[in-house]
Amino acid sequence: MKLNELRDNDGARKSRMRVGRGIGSGKGKTAGRGQKGQKSREGVSIAGFEGGQMPLHMRLPKRGFNNIFAKDYAEVNLGAIQKVIDAKKLDAKGTIDHAALKAVGLARGGKDGVRLLAKGELTAKVAFRVAGASAAAKAAVEKAGGSVDVIHVVPAAEKAAAKKGTTKAKKKA
Repeated sequence: MKLNELRDNDGARKSRMRVGRGIGSGKGKTAGRGQKGQKSREGVSIAGFEGGQMPLHMRLPKRGFNNIFAKDYAEVNLGAIQKVIDAKKLDAKGTIDHAALKAVGLARGGKDGVRLLAKGELTAKVAFRVAGASAAAKAAVEKAGGSVDVIHVVPAAEKAAAKKGTTKAKKKA
C-alpha cells in the first residue's frame, strides 16, 4: 500500500444533496418538502406546537414564585474563611468586608452584601463588617475572640435613584 493509494471506504463519506436544482436532479421543484403549507416555507417555528392540543409546557402545573424583594447575599462559610487565612491569602488583623472576601474569591455575586454562615470552624480572631450573619456564625466568631459588625448595604440601583433624586420621599412631596 502506498500513501497516494489511501482513501476512505466506499460509502464512508456521503456528499450532501443539492436540492432545488431542476427536475432532472430528482430533488427539484419542491426540494423534498412536499406541497405548500407552513412546513414547506423557510423559517418554520413550530417547536412545541402539538396540533392545537394543549402543549405539554402548559399542561404541567406551575410551582413556586420569584420573590422580587428577596435579598441577594453572597453566602460565605466560616470554615472557608479560616482556610484562606491559614493559606495567608487573607490578613486576619484588618477588618474583613465584602471587598476583601471578593478579592480572595470567596464572595461571588451578592449585590446586597455578604452573609456569614457557621459551617466549619473559625480559630482566628477576626473582625467582620458584613450585611448579615447567622446567630451561630456570630457566636462562633465571638467565641474565637472576634467581632461581627452588621451593616446596611445600599444596592447600586438605590444609589443611582438617590443621585437622580427619584426617591419615594421626594415623589410624595
